[in-house]
Amino acid sequence: MNGVDVRRWWVLGAIVLAMLAIGLDVTVLSVALPTLAGALHASTLQLQWFVAAYALVLAAALLPGGLLGDRYGRKRMLLVSLVIFGIGSVACAYAGSAEEFIAARVVAGLGAAFAVPLSLAVLTVLFSEEERPRAVGIWAAANFLAMPIGPILGGWLLTHFWWGWVFLINVPVVALGIVAVAVLMPESRSARRPRLDLLGMLCSSAGLATLMYGIIQAGQNGWGAPSAVATMVGGVLVLVAFVWWEARLRRSPGGEPLVDLDLFRSASFTWGTILGGAGIFAMIGVLFTAPQYFQAILGADAMGSGVRLLPLIGGVVLGAGGADRIAAKAGPKLTVAGGFTVLAAALGVGATTGIHTGFGFVAAWTALVGVGMGMALATAASAALGQLSADRAGVGSAVMQTVQKVGAPLGAAILGSVLNSGYQGHLDLAGLPASAADAARSSVFAAVALARQLKSATLLDSVRTAFLHGMDVMLWVCCGMAVAGIVLALVFLPNHAPATADGQPAGQEREHVG
Repeated sequence: MNGVDVRRWWVLGAIVLAMLAIGLDVTVLSVALPTLAGALHASTLQLQWFVAAYALVLAAALLPGGLLGDRYGRKRMLLVSLVIFGIGSVACAYAGSAEEFIAARVVAGLGAAFAVPLSLAVLTVLFSEEERPRAVGIWAAANFLAMPIGPILGGWLLTHFWWGWVFLINVPVVALGIVAVAVLMPESRSARRPRLDLLGMLCSSAGLATLMYGIIQAGQNGWGAPSAVATMVGGVLVLVAFVWWEARLRRSPGGEPLVDLDLFRSASFTWGTILGGAGIFAMIGVLFTAPQYFQAILGADAMGSGVRLLPLIGGVVLGAGGADRIAAKAGPKLTVAGGFTVLAAALGVGATTGIHTGFGFVAAWTALVGVGMGMALATAASAALGQLSADRAGVGSAVMQTVQKVGAPLGAAILGSVLNSGYQGHLDLAGLPASAADAARSSVFAAVALARQLKSATLLDSVRTAFLHGMDVMLWVCCGMAVAGIVLALVFLPNHAPATADGQPAGQEREHVG
């Protein structure tokens, strides 16, 4: 193996370290939500915003981040993104209110929005078509590795120390990532510097942000609320204008659109990204609800909640780790469909969880959820990534990630709304003062605390039963999404790996690397 080949894998190690920092932030938050609810006096809606604000900015800024990397250098922009992410992590730790915490999540999300597509773009440039599946698998493993580390480490910190430390632990990891990227990674950019499509960047970001804000409003005020409907329609119209503008630029002499719409002529790219979004939709529902279930219903502390996520995480690693071998024999179509089949079955079983269900049963179905998600997500991502050429790998990776990341805020809003509706509709608060009843409706943790304060076993049983009803309904919705994934994969996803959109093997180095 020559020096260039060795350096490629060292570069991958630097990228893995950077992705580990970002992955830790997401998984730690899932365990920290119950603690943050008390420390920042956050309602269920604000807890949804803790998740959705990060995901919303991530989705809205991916395309600009990819383009800036193609234009100014992916290494340079990746370093900038890690600095921004580190600043956001520190701001999260020292937030004094739910509103300040949400603002800090926006900053962290902006940093992640630049880092994620650029890390994938570098893999597309540096590794050949034969090497790329292994490189992408290692990249994905870094994200999965953060999932068990985050809950356990975060849970231990939450149990023994101030909650802000769960976000400050990102700082040394980010610092190591910055040093590794600066020392090991070669700079890369498009050979022909792409123009800045400022109107396209503005429309894509504004449209996605507006659409997601409308979805979150719908989760709060109902899907028929005029303000929510108007906001969602406005977001869709802006995105339609974005597509029209990109098509117009493509037809104009010398025009250079932000997104090459021809990319969506590839069924592997289009349906790989859509199916990835469907899987993420279901994942967000489980990660949002599971820590609340473990602590409010099973009585676990924060660290115990993290440990109880291990079956889910182990399943994800197992499913993703074996997905490439399964796809090599069965093809991506059947592998993705098989993953969604396992996911749907596991979610259906999980929807039968009751108040007296033991953890062994929960561990079994969450592990199967992880296996199904790992198979489906890893294979769908590989199918889409295989269609990207190196010429504008940053934007291409950003398009893929944008479509997939929309599933996160969409899942947080829709599934959070389903959970809240089921929970509030089955609460028996007869005889409680209006203020106490309102507090119980706002959060399952507030309701549990109230029941213990009043020493009311009846109220505690009602709260837990109501929450489980909401969780079970939410899991059935996730199951329906997984069933849709099965159908879409079988009907639309090709069962082979065609050439890239420009007819050349993805990863061919047609750009400046140095």
